[in-house]
Amino acid sequence: QVQLVESGGGLVQAGGSLRLSCAASDRIFRLLDMGWYRQVPGKQRELVAAITSGGSTNYADSVKGRFTISRDNAKNTVYLQMNSLKPEDTAVYFCNGRLPFTTRDYWGQGTQVTVSS
Repeated sequence: QVQLVESGGGLVQAGGSLRLSCAASDRIFRLLDMGWYRQVPGKQRELVAAITSGGSTNYADSVKGRFTISRDNAKNTVYLQMNSLKPEDTAVYFCNGRLPFTTRDYWGQGTQVTVSS
């Protein structure tokens, strides 16, 4: 089925920026609603940002104004631009894709983001 592969994570100083990428293996990408989630040990995975197949976006309050989600259907790729990073943004970030009105749900392997003080 559809494979999602995240990249772009790493170590960055507080106040810095990173751009995460999530590449999909199939042209079905254009039909998927996409999202970025993050998770730290001992806590539930939380939605950070989402973008529908039509381009509508929404964000968690904690990242609104700092993060921007976008997609390039020609490249089967969704991005998360992360600016003004804070130590509390440290987490494993996962890419998610959902086919609307079905039970189909796809997950990437995750990429580590670490923000130092």
